[in-house]
Amino acid sequence: MNDWQEITGGVTAPRGYRAAGITAGLKASGLPDLALIVSDVEAIAAGVFTTSQVKAACVDYCRQRLQAKHSARAILCNAGQANAATGNEGWLDALECAMLLGQELNMPSESILLASTGVIGQRIKMEPLRTGIGKLVAALSETGSDAAAGAIITTDLVTKSIALETSIGDRPVRIGGIAKGSGMIHPNMATMLAFVTCDAAVAPTLWQQMLSRAADRSFNSITVDGDTSTNDSLIALANGQSRTPAITEMGAEAEKLEAMLTAVCQHLAKAIARDGEGATCLIEVQVSGASNEQAANQIAKTIVGSSLVKSAIFGRDPNWGRIAAAAGRAGIPFEQENLQIKLGDFLMMENGQPIPFDRTAASAYLKEAAANAFKPQTNMSNDLLGESPSDTLRERSTIKAQSLDNPVIIAVSVGNGHGSGKAWGCDLSYDYVKINAEYTT
Repeated sequence: MNDWQEITGGVTAPRGYRAAGITAGLKASGLPDLALIVSDVEAIAAGVFTTSQVKAACVDYCRQRLQAKHSARAILCNAGQANAATGNEGWLDALECAMLLGQELNMPSESILLASTGVIGQRIKMEPLRTGIGKLVAALSETGSDAAAGAIITTDLVTKSIALETSIGDRPVRIGGIAKGSGMIHPNMATMLAFVTCDAAVAPTLWQQMLSRAADRSFNSITVDGDTSTNDSLIALANGQSRTPAITEMGAEAEKLEAMLTAVCQHLAKAIARDGEGATCLIEVQVSGASNEQAANQIAKTIVGSSLVKSAIFGRDPNWGRIAAAAGRAGIPFEQENLQIKLGDFLMMENGQPIPFDRTAASAYLKEAAANAFKPQTNMSNDLLGESPSDTLRERSTIKAQSLDNPVIIAVSVGNGHGSGKAWGCDLSYDYVKINAEYTT
């Protein structure tokens, strides 16, 4: 039983936060492209960033800021241009973004963190950004989370948001989050941005440790296509405005807060996997019987990241051999005679031996998962790329994906160990190639 409840409000659900999202003119489509989250007071800040050696200016900027100062008050995010691989000019653009916002908010630029998303190699369009900063600050609202969530997306079909509430010391404590991501998604961070707000008071080192562990169990456990990008950022603020006692070390209260933080991150991570470019269903791989959690997670991530497994799921083909092959190449030792594989309720392998099963019914299970995953909508924006989407891609704009409740379940047991883990991904469809073939055209 979870010791929290879901509430509305996203990143503005916790006390002491405002947010905004506007159209500044960074995207050719004319749709929202600039977002801001602000804490009323200086907040403890933590971050997890891309492992790529080719990094966006915003990533280097945030790493430097958080290394020098474990706090912040604002997160500014632009969509449309990644400002990655843009050299010294891109770095200067990032510095100017922080300076301009600091002046508008009357706070030091050192209290501002940055994020960017869009096409790699393109600098931020600074002229519309300079004009938009004042408008963005004027739009700040305690109900502005949805607007911010809408202003950070690029190829996403839907916005991604969650807020949870628990109690610590007989007072309510809330954590909210928004995210974006749809393609170039793979463990060790991916083309994703996630911003988390919390109104608890937490020691800086502990908050960073909590966030890193939460990332490993969420954003580092999803994959869409095996590609990691240049801009990936998970930033979390904790401003203490719940007025609960400060959490300075691990204990019951810290464990409670971390569990809720992990739940927020997992919800956002699954929403990213579910919204994978061209995807028709969410896949959840559950691994048990490994020697430890790390080993189980490695097997789960290898299976859900297999192009052959993902293609089979898209083809509604219950091909358990591809699952077995992926588990075997994960780099984790186990005895083949201990291998068990289930697809939904269908047992396909037991004690390393094939088990007869109803292939037609198993295929129908996969078809049903895809059918239940989407609900047609007519109000979705055409801004799938942030830059002039093609007619082929516009066809996808009538689809809105939100169901995270009925994923395709692949359950694998590799032995009698106590290690278990999960990973999430999506199937691999024809549309993935279409979308990425036309990304900059």
